[in-house]
Amino acid sequence: MLLMQFSAADTDFPPIETWKPEEIRAHVAFMGEVNEKLIAEGELVGGEGLAGPAQARIVRAGAGGAPVVTEGPFAETKEFLAGFWIVDCDSPGRAVELAAHISTAPGPGGRPLNMPIEVRPVMSAPPQEM
Repeated sequence: MLLMQFSAADTDFPPIETWKPEEIRAHVAFMGEVNEKLIAEGELVGGEGLAGPAQARIVRAGAGGAPVVTEGPFAETKEFLAGFWIVDCDSPGRAVELAAHISTAPGPGGRPLNMPIEVRPVMSAPPQEM
């Protein structure tokens, strides 16, 4: 799994809400090209961009299992998950290659964002004994 993370503290670019429309279009087009290449290579299992923290909800089970919802924005949120890809690669090295490429997505002025992309294997359940 490739996790696209943003941190308000560790970026040298402004929030996407402040980008020019053509900068946002270039960024989205880059992500579309990434997805098309992953599909062509047979590596894309799934992926999505995610809404920002202001639209996030934290849900816990309350009394009797009823949902207790805390709505954003969350003042303590300095880092957030912006999107993800689940890929099926031949090797961990290939996943790292993909993450490095995705990290170069264009931002303001077309400059690469060099954003952090976390690479994490999807865990499988242990086999059940018969």
